[in-house]
Amino acid sequence: MKRLILAVAFSLVFLLSIQYGAGQARKKEATSLSERVQQLTEMNVKRSVIRFNGAKFREYVKATPRNYSVVVMFTAMAPQRQCVICRHAHDEFLIVANSFRYSQLHSNKLFFALVDFDEGSDIFQSLRINTAPVFMHFPAKGKPKHSDTMDIQRVGFAAEAIAKWIGERTDIQLRVFRPPNYSGTVVLIMLFALVGGFLYLKRNNLDFLYNKTVWAGGALFFTFAMTSGQMWNHIRSPPFVHRTQSGGVAYIHGSSQGQFVLESYIVIILNAAVVLGMILMTEAASVPTHPKRSSSGSSGDVCKRRILAIAGLALLCFFFSLILSIFRSKAHGYPYSFLFK
Repeated sequence: MKRLILAVAFSLVFLLSIQYGAGQARKKEATSLSERVQQLTEMNVKRSVIRFNGAKFREYVKATPRNYSVVVMFTAMAPQRQCVICRHAHDEFLIVANSFRYSQLHSNKLFFALVDFDEGSDIFQSLRINTAPVFMHFPAKGKPKHSDTMDIQRVGFAAEAIAKWIGERTDIQLRVFRPPNYSGTVVLIMLFALVGGFLYLKRNNLDFLYNKTVWAGGALFFTFAMTSGQMWNHIRSPPFVHRTQSGGVAYIHGSSQGQFVLESYIVIILNAAVVLGMILMTEAASVPTHPKRSSSGSSGDVCKRRILAIAGLALLCFFFSLILSIFRSKAHGYPYSFLFK
């Protein structure tokens, strides 16, 4: 009987000790979570985008439990990395973080962080990130899904696009507050002042305003700039060229969803060459022939027309084939080609 009583007492003591240990563990986890939230809040007061290395990333982002979400920008902004697009993406990301920081929705349920490759290369390897910049959302519960990685190739990395993506992932609707930028206004005022001053100095000789060649050249320049993707460059801020993994330089983007700055200049030159070929053929057709002239004069006109027509046709065919070849390399599966494949 005594043995039975001792066994029951021992079992009760053992169960109580297990419950006490579990309670202490839960209390320790709660304390650790509250400490992490407090530390993140204090760091967030100093800067809207918290900079993490590998150890801090594992402590504040990967550690569980969490009752907060973290939006992390993975980048490579060291000068030797030559990632021009990373600078522009960081500026847009900072605008979003500052907008959230100074908005009424600001809370300790969402934090913005940054991991640079030179400070956390092990994090890049563990997450299998081989490019930059990359925006990822780490939810409060569970692991990140495929949709928790922002598709910047499709939507870009403007502050408004980042805020919309965060709203879809966290149900926190952010309003972007951009700092005032008067540089565009100043440039526009200076441009109008220069044009107005030039017209004032030439007020007695404005015949050039009625020159068809001047207006045609301006229209062609505007058309070339728009069709080459200059507006896309202004919005997306792509790199000038891209260095491949083998150490070479890529001048043409391999996808139809992107382009490089130098690529747009190449397209301008090719389009201009095609237009020049069409102009030469048009001029060949407009060269007058004079039947009353001598046979030598008439043959000279015919020879001139023939040279212009052949040169224009050669320019048109050659450079149009180059443009079509570039398009085929970007739009995979496009079936048509002309001179080049």
